[in-house]
Order: sequence, then C-alpha cells, then structure tokens
Amino acid sequence: MSRDAKTPPAGYDVQREHMLDFKVDQQLEQVVETDAKNFILTTVDEVFNWAKLSSIWPVTFGLACCAIEMMATSATRYDIDRFGAGAFRATPRQADLMIVSGTVTGKMAQRLKLIYDQMPEPKWVIAMGSCAIGGGPYFKYGYHVVKGVDQIVPVDVYVPGCPPRPEVLIEGLMRLQDKIRGRKGRFVTPKWVTDYAKKIPYRK
Repeated sequence: MSRDAKTPPAGYDVQREHMLDFKVDQQLEQVVETDAKNFILTTVDEVFNWAKLSSIWPVTFGLACCAIEMMATSATRYDIDRFGAGAFRATPRQADLMIVSGTVTGKMAQRLKLIYDQMPEPKWVIAMGSCAIGGGPYFKYGYHVVKGVDQIVPVDVYVPGCPPRPEVLIEGLMRLQDKIRGRKGRFVTPKWVTDYAKKIPYRK
C-alpha cells in the first residue's frame, strides 16, 4: 500500500506545522524597509564625546567617610554602572575620572597629584564632599588639611555634602556627562536650595 509523502496520516493535525512558524522572513523584510528610511546626521566630535561620557572609568581612590558613600553608589541599590561608570580601575593608567571623596591632608596631597598625573588624557575630577571642596569642618583650625582640592588639581564638578548621599554623586556624574557632551546653558538653582539657605543662621 503506497501513500503520498505529502499526505498527512489520519488524525494528524496540520496546524502543528505552523505553531513554530514565527514569520521571521516577513519581519526581516519590515526591518529592512524601516532602516531604509532612517538616517543619522552627526559629527565625529559628537560621536567621540558620546563614547567618552558613556564609558567613564573612575580610579579606585577613596580618602575618608565620603568614600563609603561612593562605594554605596557603585552597589546594586544605586547602580552607577548604568551610566557606564561602574568599572572602577585599580590603576590610574586605565582610568579617566578621579573622585576625590574625603579629606585631603598635606601628606596625601602629593600622592593625589601623582595619581592624577598618571591618568591619561582626557581626564576629569569630581570633588566629593565639603572636605574635598573647601576643607570642611577643618577649614579654620585644621592646619594639616588642604583647603580645597582645586588648589592641587583642576576640578570639573563639585558635589557638596558632608557626606553627600549617593543620589548627589549620581547627579554630579550626570553634570559631568553634560560637560563632556558639550552642552551649554545657564544653571538654574532649585527652589529648595534657596529656601534652605534662608534657614541657615548667619552671624557677622
């Protein structure tokens, strides 16, 4: 008894052959037609700047209590890696961002400058915390504390706080990305900053 090979046997559901048919060919045709209509106009500088701001590698460098907040920023709760800045490098020769997180003493200033000089260009610096920005509580009587890390290395972004929370450091990182992108504009002070400044007692 001969039977045609194309004829399914009795009781065989023909629709089973179409269950795994995902219509890939039709979808590829739609993708090709869509891509034929899309184009991007940009410059080489913008492409390079996009690559720089999307792969900022900080150097593994912490000084004092602000370093704990910097570590929390790179943890899973805040995940600084989604900005491309989670690959902390153990050597300054592979890093392009220095986050000065903590108090800079006179002894540490020489090491900090040495690490900064070993970083390749282009490189950026974030001053994190009141101590790194201006000496913090040691400004008046702390003879051993540098009154601002910008006296040693050029600072691109200042992140205030004592210590600043991880959200503030992420905000500073985004402002650094705007600076790398070349975005220009006037910074508008948030209203809560002005209201909080009015509550601070001032003595002459």
